[in-house]
Amino acid sequence: MLSHVEQKILPYSCEQMFDLVAGVDKYSEFAPWCIASRINKWDGDNIFYADLIVGYKVFREKFSSKVILNKHKEITIEYQEGPLKNLTNHWVFSEGENESCVIDFSVHFEFKNGALQTLATMFFNEVVKRMISAFEARALEIYGAPKE
Repeated sequence: MLSHVEQKILPYSCEQMFDLVAGVDKYSEFAPWCIASRINKWDGDNIFYADLIVGYKVFREKFSSKVILNKHKEITIEYQEGPLKNLTNHWVFSEGENESCVIDFSVHFEFKNGALQTLATMFFNEVVKRMISAFEARALEIYGAPKE
């Protein structure tokens, strides 16, 4: 299983960063390789089910996930269906100094197909870096430059 754990401190509020990550239906507007994203169904106020279509050149795959929101504190994404054997994302948002947000992020996944798992291993760090950078760039685009 491939795993990545990282902590980032960003100059935005936890509410802003939580809303950005929870906005799964907007991922296709900024996330690398995300061709389509939608929220299919809400189960109460804090759980929803979403689909992402991810693609690169001729490769396209649909991922279905359950997203659990703990308002402004954490988001857990549990894999439901698609080409993976397992996928879990976890985001924790906590207040930092000077109105910043400390984000603890982890992702763990494994492909059903051994060849795809081997390929993913070769590019895993680059993919994670691009994804994290995309969220940072999106925060800048939506919320503007940090206050000095």
